[in-house]
Amino acid sequence: MSVTLADVSPAADLLARGTALLRQRNPRDAVAVLLRCTGLAPDRADAWYALGTAFFQDGAPLRALGALGRANRLVPRSLDYALGRAEMAHHANVGEAELSRLADDAADDPLNPAPLAATGLLLHRLGRHVEAADSLEAASTLDPADARLWALLGGVLARGHLLGRAEAAMRRALALDPANHGLRHDLGVALMRMHRFGAARAELAFVREARGGDATLLCNLANATLCLGLQDEALAIAREAATLTPDSPLAHRAVVNTLPYVADVSATELLAGLRRCASTLPREPYAHRFENPPDPDRPLRVGLLSGMLKTHPVGWLTIAGFENLNPHQFALIGLADTMANDALSRRFRAVTQAWHPIAALDDEALAAAARVLEIDVLIDLGGYGDLGRLSACARRLAPVQVKWVGMQNHSTGLAEMDWFVTDDWETPPSLAHTYSERLLRLPDGYVCYSPPAYAPDVTPLPAQQSGHVTFGCFTNLAKVTPRVVVAWAAILGRIPNARLVVKSHAFADAATAARLRDAFAALGVAATRLEWRGPSPHRDFLSEYGGVDIALDPFPYTGGLTTCEALWMGVPTVTLPGETFAARHSLSHLSNVGLGDWVAGNVADYVALAEAKARDLDGLAALRRSLRARVKASPLCDARRFGVGLGAALRFVWRDWCGAD
Repeated sequence: MSVTLADVSPAADLLARGTALLRQRNPRDAVAVLLRCTGLAPDRADAWYALGTAFFQDGAPLRALGALGRANRLVPRSLDYALGRAEMAHHANVGEAELSRLADDAADDPLNPAPLAATGLLLHRLGRHVEAADSLEAASTLDPADARLWALLGGVLARGHLLGRAEAAMRRALALDPANHGLRHDLGVALMRMHRFGAARAELAFVREARGGDATLLCNLANATLCLGLQDEALAIAREAATLTPDSPLAHRAVVNTLPYVADVSATELLAGLRRCASTLPREPYAHRFENPPDPDRPLRVGLLSGMLKTHPVGWLTIAGFENLNPHQFALIGLADTMANDALSRRFRAVTQAWHPIAALDDEALAAAARVLEIDVLIDLGGYGDLGRLSACARRLAPVQVKWVGMQNHSTGLAEMDWFVTDDWETPPSLAHTYSERLLRLPDGYVCYSPPAYAPDVTPLPAQQSGHVTFGCFTNLAKVTPRVVVAWAAILGRIPNARLVVKSHAFADAATAARLRDAFAALGVAATRLEWRGPSPHRDFLSEYGGVDIALDPFPYTGGLTTCEALWMGVPTVTLPGETFAARHSLSHLSNVGLGDWVAGNVADYVALAEAKARDLDGLAALRRSLRARVKASPLCDARRFGVGLGAALRFVWRDWCGAD
């Protein structure tokens, strides 16, 4: 049916009124107006598309799908209409049926990129990322001049963790559409996930200069800046985001994730920031009542909430403890935001009674799912990290909620988080008031390290062969503050032939290495005494400790897993603890293996201690020969002992909830 000239003007007017109502968030009236519009002009695809949008906003996804389908049939080569229809099929829970229809469309018109693009989007929504990328690559091949296809492909590849291919697709899209600031922002995020922090920061800063800073952009820019070791600048950017959006959890997360790295931030100041962040998280409209039987001695269902139940510090520091819980007393339930299939993720799957992917669940759905699972004790292993779900914990997933590892740099500040796993070194009584949770002190250290089976053997002390001491720090450069650089330069000044090796992902960026080299040069340390190393596979990473005599811990954010790894490789660590939880990790690990004499009291003591240890080569050599056996026999690696202590702690918090004596 054709549209006459008499029909056009009224239809156009109705379409304008309908879209205005949509902008005003009045979908009910928009539906009424747009139904009249499509009645007058049934061949107007834009009217059907607007009607589909109105139906969706009005909570009728199946009707929306019908209207969008009509628009798509009228203009089958429209990418917008095809993608909108696919998105709506996902919302209407008819994705599989829609895939079959799209396959027919693609077969009928094999040179049309729209059904292939829609197939890719829908496969992505269904979690089938590799197939989605294949379909989108085919669409991009059919129409290589359409920047939207390359951008969509880049986004799908990035979300599927195929980051190298994602970068290539995004750069192809930007070459076609250089003013697409949203796409450039996404490229910056992908580069950051590839640990190319300098390049990421450059892209994000470009967007900020071009369009100004919104909260999301500023948070990502703060993160990239922090990862380059520019702590004060990163904090200023994060605080700018929080000022722009004072009620935004995202902005306050950026602030509290930066504060632990900044010099002179007290535990009290950090707790205040954490409480502000927690206060922005949505809660249930009413207090949920749990019906879990309050029997203090029955077997417990323990939920493990994390996106990092895999080869990650969370895995290396917790899996042995979970594996050594009494299976007759504790049934572990994995609530996992990960699709990993590495050695540690397989161990987590083996030790859990059930494994539930949660990436597709929002906080409300996750809370509901956890309650259906009747979890008694929920252990959060993500904190305010990238895949952390403390926002879901604010809705309460279980009667008892416990924070352990996973961005455990200090308290959560969350009133709904009941307990915080720790030890006497991490949280002495004098610091207990800087935590919002009750402290659950384990009898030894707060973690149990699982050394990888592929770790190389410990080598002889390198200084006895090279003739000079080599200090090392294998770390996230965010931890290397200007004060740390001054302290390290002072150590090298006291031992003129000593060398320093710093290894970090950030050194993939040459400008970052040059900036740090210049900082040492200003303090009188020649570049010939310094070595910057970039990332490497984990086995190679561990083997590089074979050339290090003494590890120098950064401060105020000290080493966690890196200190455990250094000790396992025979390399003791000089550390300087502070007030916050993050500032005391190495203190806990060193004390747990009986190396309390490697702990300094202040910066001057740190420098003097490093010098004294470096001048005792015989003592260093003897310690190196015995250190792995010593660590293995210590509570740090005694998995059975740790499992007993962890089990007793979980039983204690449950009995407390039950009101048992």
